[in-house]
Amino acid sequence: MVGVAGRFLPCDSLAQVFGALQQGRATSAVVAVENSLAGAVPGAAELLAKHSVFAVAECVQPIDHALIGVPGRTVREVRQVMSHPVALAQCQRFFDAHPHLEPVPASDTAGAVADVLSRRDPRVAAIASRRAATLYGGAVLRSHLADRRDNVTRFLLVTRLADAQVPPFRVGWKTSVVCTWPNEPGALVRGLSPLVGRGLNLSRIESRPTGHTPFEYQFFLDIDPVLDVETLREALANLQQTSRGFRVLGHYPTTRLTAPAAR
Repeated sequence: MVGVAGRFLPCDSLAQVFGALQQGRATSAVVAVENSLAGAVPGAAELLAKHSVFAVAECVQPIDHALIGVPGRTVREVRQVMSHPVALAQCQRFFDAHPHLEPVPASDTAGAVADVLSRRDPRVAAIASRRAATLYGGAVLRSHLADRRDNVTRFLLVTRLADAQVPPFRVGWKTSVVCTWPNEPGALVRGLSPLVGRGLNLSRIESRPTGHTPFEYQFFLDIDPVLDVETLREALANLQQTSRGFRVLGHYPTTRLTAPAAR
């Protein structure tokens, strides 16, 4: 979902979201980048690196999935369950316990609920939030489907780089960067040494193919907040010197979340 002058513009895919930003049809977008159970959201990192955008804020949101179906029907009648692939992956134990249910990928969770309610087929249900059931008039057939109660998803607020007010580096803010190192022995160790040597911590590292040279990878790094801004500047300058395609993808206040207790 992307915002345009205080309004919302629905998009069917992450590629459409970033396309809307690039074309100027949207000024900002809220993008899911990783989930605590399913891991990285497919395609999010590559799209951040591909487009001229900048992450300016972060939100870590508790996610509580429910099975939503046609009112008046039961779980026993369901045969197919629709939802976004990342949401389906968060509910693997539910599917393991109900092997007769077929997971069916959909473009988004709320859209899957809308589709189920438009079909009125008791054999089809969706995984989404309880709020989606309320919005579309669905029935909650089963609650708390995620593998853990402390399930959370991390979102970034992304703006066009041309529109972004890129902030100066600040104490207590997280930094996201992308860089590419050659496929050779010790390249990753040498590349990360500017961070290690300065005592900087990585909360996330993700490698994705560059798409240009076989077995060449981009590395996406989230650097935890620092107490000394000059240390961060020096580390980033060293990263830029030792890598190709280096870019700062975002600098933003970090979110501290008290999640529900795990079950």
